Amino acid sequence: MDQYVNKNKKQLRCGITTGTCAAAAAQAAAKHLIFGIESKEVTIYTPKGIPVVVPVELVTSSENKAEYFVVKDSGDDPDVTNGAKIYVSVEKRNTEGKVQNIFEDEFKQLFLDGGEGVGRVTQKGLEQKIGYAAINTVPRKMIFDTVREVCQIGEYKEQLLIQIHVPEGSQLAKKTFNPRLGIEGGISILGTSGILEPMSEKAIVDTIEIEIRQQKAMGKERILVTPGNYGKGYVAKYLGLDMESSIKCSNYIGETLDLAVAYGIKQLLLVGNIGKLVKLAAGVMNTHSKVADARYEVFAAYTGLCGGTKESLEQIMECKNTDEMLAVLEKEGLKEKVLDRICKRIHEQVAHRVGEELEFGIMLFSDKYGFLGQTKDTEKILSAF
Repeated sequence: MDQYVNKNKKQLRCGITTGTCAAAAAQAAAKHLIFGIESKEVTIYTPKGIPVVVPVELVTSSENKAEYFVVKDSGDDPDVTNGAKIYVSVEKRNTEGKVQNIFEDEFKQLFLDGGEGVGRVTQKGLEQKIGYAAINTVPRKMIFDTVREVCQIGEYKEQLLIQIHVPEGSQLAKKTFNPRLGIEGGISILGTSGILEPMSEKAIVDTIEIEIRQQKAMGKERILVTPGNYGKGYVAKYLGLDMESSIKCSNYIGETLDLAVAYGIKQLLLVGNIGKLVKLAAGVMNTHSKVADARYEVFAAYTGLCGGTKESLEQIMECKNTDEMLAVLEKEGLKEKVLDRICKRIHEQVAHRVGEELEFGIMLFSDKYGFLGQTKDTEKILSAF
């Protein structure tokens, strides 16, 4: 039965994660190997307890090995792995002793690895150790649980090797965060709930957490954050900072600050366009327009506090964007005063969020006007970079 979620007044169909795909293919392959049963579909119980019926297709079978694949269905989510074939083979394993960089089940009967198109970890800070396949904790448990259940039903006690292949994986990985996370050669096998919700905000925040955790594991205690490509471009062009290890926080500034504190980051520099970061002055820490705007109210409030006329306030409330608001302020001779008050308020709001555990600096700019202002301590943190 299809699962749906409602987002932005639309009903969107959920998909399944690569972890659910791999677990389904593994279950079908194990049944074929142990019982000789060819499956056309299997039922997987996701970590949320929701049963999902997944179509599977046989690739090959023999006395010692069976292999199936599942076509990844991302539902209405624009996921880069949608339509990819996730192959899983289950074969009898005769090797004695421990094999390096292969996941082992808790009962020591089952072994799991990634093959072609599944990424391999090359840096610290991820869920897996260096050298292991990029198969996350929850998918590993799903795969081991479903194959173990088949073994228990069939009273099969010999060792089995489960291996995941994604022929398109190396090409698909170029469209993901894997290359910058230190995962080489393919995609990751992911999923915390087994169900892929369209346009998942959690997936974005999870990626931010991985990047922060990874930088901390590499010994870094200072991070550079930008909301998006505009911020990255400004930092690279005008500040001359290395963007290779910068973190893109999108609209999730509050969550990024929380994660920086949680992982013990000591200093954070946030550089972004005035259109997003001005919202921080109103305490808006998720800057997506569907959550809150507040740009007009912030500019109008501080324009009034700095002596702006009723006419200038009316003009600001009629502007189409922040550059137009800045033009009004420049005409009135209030731009620097208003921006100074806004930066002070941003500092207060962010300091309230992070407490005394994180030293931060925030720099605002616009494409038209360039540098606009910064919070206190920004120069100190900028010099440290």
